Amino acid sequence: MTAVQVPGTPVIADGRLVSTSPATGAEAGRLPVATVEEVERAVARARTAGQWWAGLGFDGRRARLLRWRAVLAQRIEELAELIHVEGGKPVGDAVVEILTAIEHIDWAARNARRVLGPRRVRSRLILAEFSGHLEYQPHGVVGVIGPWNYPVFTPIGSAAYALAAGNAVVLKPSEYTPVVGQWLVDAFAEVVPEQPVFTAVHGLGDVGAALCRSGVDKLAFTGSTATARKVMAACAESLTPVLVEAGGKDAMIVDADADLDAAAEACVWGALTNAGQTCIGIERVYAVAPVYDEFVGKVVARAERLTVGPDGADLGPITMPSQLDVIRRHIDEAIAAGGRAVLGGPAAVQPPYVHPTVLVDVPESASAIREETFGPTVTISRVADADEAVRRANALPYGLGGSVFGRRDAVSIARRLRSGMASINSALTFAGMSTLPFGGVGDSGFGRIHGEDGLREFGRAKSVTRRRARSLLPSMTFERTPTDVARIIKVTKALYGRR
Repeated sequence: MTAVQVPGTPVIADGRLVSTSPATGAEAGRLPVATVEEVERAVARARTAGQWWAGLGFDGRRARLLRWRAVLAQRIEELAELIHVEGGKPVGDAVVEILTAIEHIDWAARNARRVLGPRRVRSRLILAEFSGHLEYQPHGVVGVIGPWNYPVFTPIGSAAYALAAGNAVVLKPSEYTPVVGQWLVDAFAEVVPEQPVFTAVHGLGDVGAALCRSGVDKLAFTGSTATARKVMAACAESLTPVLVEAGGKDAMIVDADADLDAAAEACVWGALTNAGQTCIGIERVYAVAPVYDEFVGKVVARAERLTVGPDGADLGPITMPSQLDVIRRHIDEAIAAGGRAVLGGPAAVQPPYVHPTVLVDVPESASAIREETFGPTVTISRVADADEAVRRANALPYGLGGSVFGRRDAVSIARRLRSGMASINSALTFAGMSTLPFGGVGDSGFGRIHGEDGLREFGRAKSVTRRRARSLLPSMTFERTPTDVARIIKVTKALYGRR
């Protein structure tokens, strides 16, 4: 039996995880598989390293994180090529992914002190003799379980913010892209050689489970909703707090006054970039009746021009071979239920590739609308108005991102979407904006990365009060007198008794 059977499928041979290209089967690298004991030792080493890292203070961490950022920028071609080889992603898309990750490292490093550092908080009149102080202290060791579809951008969205907050990080990259994950760790070690502040453990799902149970102080997970539930169950055994970014089935709404050319361009990008393997990808579109036919035509005209293949193409292979069955099933069931493929269709599935597929007239009960497809397919549905579009968009338990195209009512429509994020007259752009939090609701998870909320996610709020003077209204003492109680009652009525 050969070590690799299906290109792209991770295989363990002689205690090492073998990673291969889903397009060609070429080996990307081999990494040692961690045992449970090795995971625990990695966390123990990280705990000591984390104390040293926290002791550097915000300025020391900022300087080192900015040097790490510079390494990624200087070697962007090398890393992009590795992403392409290991996961099949087109090099151009990989470059954009790395650029976005670099921006997040830069922002987290430069803003951690402002967001997390000690500051004074105003007290109220009832406790005027005390001053309030707030700071965010590191958790200690943060475990990060990363995905394969964005093996740089997504784990860095947690790791960079956790590191900026003063934590050590142990990364478990996806078994489909472990070499990329190890590259990130090695690059960090070049600029922080003193301690194992950012390390990686490799293996299949059992290694991820071991990390959940290893004693990390917090765990950040990105992956499917089903796996998220398993992660939460494992972390619940030790009350380890978790941050979860799970699945998505994001919708785009196209209103009557939308710029249809811009909407079609964004739809094709949002649905088909990375061969549709994007958690915040556009998988459903609801276009109002007056513009529906024209919009569908514009989407098809753009999507049919895209090329598919291993090198230099717009769309690469499906990274996880088993996902091909899901994509095929969704297309077949949609057509069996009365839907039509105006582009692509069942014949579009040509392993390891899937060609762009646009489905219309698909009933809302079909799996192509209700389940995450994670492939280069999109359904476009006709609706009477924006109200119906919002109702349909919000009907699923997912709630990650979304998109709205229109003019007059676009903002109000976006606010009504049950999602953690939304783009107006664009798609996916909230992911690259380092000043905004990223995360979902419902079956799409909870907690936030990126932005100020992302920094606070990796710090523990520490509140401190300090007495400045004698209490005029002594309440928290057994020394209070009946006169003090009467005065407290009088002040309470004066301050709070008016309706």
